[in-house]
Amino acid sequence: MNILVICNKSPWPAREGGPIAMNNLIEGLIAAGHQVKVLAANTNKYHIDPDDMPGDYRKKTGIELAYIDLSIKLIPAFLNLFGTKSYHVERFKSGTFEEKLIEILKSNTFDIVQIELLYMSPYLEIIRKYSNAKVFLRAHNIEHLIWKRLTASETNKIKKLYLQHLSRTLELYEHNILNNYDGIVPITGKDAEYFKRVTDTPVRAVSFGIDAESIITASNAAPEHAAFHIGAMNWMPNEEGVRWFIDSVWPLILEENKEIKCYLAGREMPSWLTDLKLENVEVIGEVPDAPEFVLSKTISIAPLLSGSGIRIKIIESMALGRAVVSTAIGAEGINYEQNKNILIADSPEDFAKAVLELYHNPEKCKAMGQAAQKLILEEHNTQKIIQRLIAFYREIL
Repeated sequence: MNILVICNKSPWPAREGGPIAMNNLIEGLIAAGHQVKVLAANTNKYHIDPDDMPGDYRKKTGIELAYIDLSIKLIPAFLNLFGTKSYHVERFKSGTFEEKLIEILKSNTFDIVQIELLYMSPYLEIIRKYSNAKVFLRAHNIEHLIWKRLTASETNKIKKLYLQHLSRTLELYEHNILNNYDGIVPITGKDAEYFKRVTDTPVRAVSFGIDAESIITASNAAPEHAAFHIGAMNWMPNEEGVRWFIDSVWPLILEENKEIKCYLAGREMPSWLTDLKLENVEVIGEVPDAPEFVLSKTISIAPLLSGSGIRIKIIESMALGRAVVSTAIGAEGINYEQNKNILIADSPEDFAKAVLELYHNPEKCKAMGQAAQKLILEEHNTQKIIQRLIAFYREIL
């Protein structure tokens, strides 16, 4: 098949959840013998220098980048409060991106166009005009649900009202646009159930895949017995969850054990974290090699209070044989068994207890990591996932 993948950010370098999910699927499709071309937004929030991209990657993906300015503009943001359009979506509209898309569609014939994330849906009309391809939405999350959960946990009344507006208009846009697709590909079964309720468009859950061979050969390091979190901190649920962990969970852990350490890694660390002076907590920031960092510690924490879809960094940590402590929201989309391949804890007291349990029992920590790796390699194998996706494509074609 000839497939065009439209991304809200560059899939290279694959250093955070979204790009990792997009890149693994793109690489999987190419490895399965399909012709893939990538068009990605190059934004001020996630900017890539094309000259830094490896030549072989550019060649095999045919990747092209088009600039979209995602900076917050005060007047449009304010005026949006009095309308029904989603400000999240409106920000992704770009004449530059549209021109590049038209150029690509005019010079190529595609069987499938896959749009990564809801926010790129404004280009659906252009695709219909210039191509006969079937168009699929790959839904990494239920986008409005993330904002609903953030709204629910917000205590500032003015900010809460603004978040309510953002989530309401985003939900309205989501409901209106879904029927315009030929197929919807959520990453989790739970998200698929939601989409099946709100649209007549065919829906098929196809999860996130891991390259089994690279994971297995990489998981032989001797790690420090310590807790860690890795994730992009410009994603609000990550920042919210880490703040909850630092404020509510970590003090309880230190009450019981003064030896344990926690490392915080990820790009776009906010100043309140980089300036943090907290006992036994080290803020590292962006790391050059995420798997290497994961392999250097033993206890992965995922203290998420909001969000949707599947957490790629949890999947990666489990695939690398690391024991994970997560909230129920953080582990959504993973077919886990409590106390076998993950520990789920939703209160500060339970979360602290779970981290300490793994710290005080290294053998259990190791066994849980091994069970987690087995689960991921069985259920999130890239080859199997690509087969499911292609089968869905063929059904719609």
